[in-house]
Amino acid sequence: MGRGRPHNLPLPSQATSLKRKQLLLTLGNSLNCYDRWESPKCIISDGAYGILGFEGDTASHLNLAEWYEPHVAAWAKASNFATTLWFWNSEIGWATVHPILEQYGFRYVSCNIWNKGHAHIAGNVSTKTIRRFPVVTEVCAHYVFEPKLNGMTLKRWLLEEWKRSGLKLSQSNAACGVADAATRKYLTQSHLWYFPPPEAMQKLVSYANLHGHTKGRPYFSLDGKSPVTREQWERMRAQFDCPHGMTNVWERAALRNTERVKSPDGKAVHLNQKPLDLMEPLITTTTNPGEVVWEPFGGLFSGTLAAFRLGRKAFAAEIDPVYFAYGMDRFKTLR
Repeated sequence: MGRGRPHNLPLPSQATSLKRKQLLLTLGNSLNCYDRWESPKCIISDGAYGILGFEGDTASHLNLAEWYEPHVAAWAKASNFATTLWFWNSEIGWATVHPILEQYGFRYVSCNIWNKGHAHIAGNVSTKTIRRFPVVTEVCAHYVFEPKLNGMTLKRWLLEEWKRSGLKLSQSNAACGVADAATRKYLTQSHLWYFPPPEAMQKLVSYANLHGHTKGRPYFSLDGKSPVTREQWERMRAQFDCPHGMTNVWERAALRNTERVKSPDGKAVHLNQKPLDLMEPLITTTTNPGEVVWEPFGGLFSGTLAAFRLGRKAFAAEIDPVYFAYGMDRFKTLR
């Protein structure tokens, strides 16, 4: 969906879906599609911003939590420990929806800033009228999905399992062979918490089950019968392979000229079309070829197009027939 489109644009196609091997585009509400899509490794959300930018968008950020909640609930139902969510929005829009994302099990990782640069406003903003600094950014918040273990977050479960063993917290450092990293990173409940690497987790598990109270064993068990294995633990961590030199500030001008999807009369179809070169790193860092990417609010399907070109399996929906038609048109020349 994204934001804004000029009215009365001609439609290049009247089709309601596009299905190919590794690709499914649907015209309609994504809430009616989730049950038919395969479980996602990555979700790219670029939906309502609360600025009445498209049919069905909310009038302000105050309504965004209610708007997103059924979608977030469906994402949580389909996700697993390996699922990553990239949530595009304005600063205030993201802040409004963040509690809903956490409520349904999406753990915040970081906030990335798309800086479109000074040329994005090009002197067309009157600061005396708006009475603030002109906005040239959007945010793309990074989350990973964490199902509850025994009703607890993964962070809380790790601490409670260690405490259940009867061992002192300081003994976790001895277990891992570190000075204080285990208590400072792996068992802390602060924002400094860090997912224990497989080798560290294996040491914690072995130590607790060897030295902890005998009556409580097994400790750190997913099924109550045996301790979690290294292989099981590795699968519980969302993938992230950071491109060299990339940070959380993305200096990239807004789309211009031939990059923009335009109607026959030369007008930009979508006022906030996302660049493919920003979508591609989101996909390559969190998925492997052949894995599933969702784009619930397709707009012109920039995330889906990037995923398809990178050899991922993509599922997307768009409720606006004009966006859908022009977006689908972008796939006609691709094999």
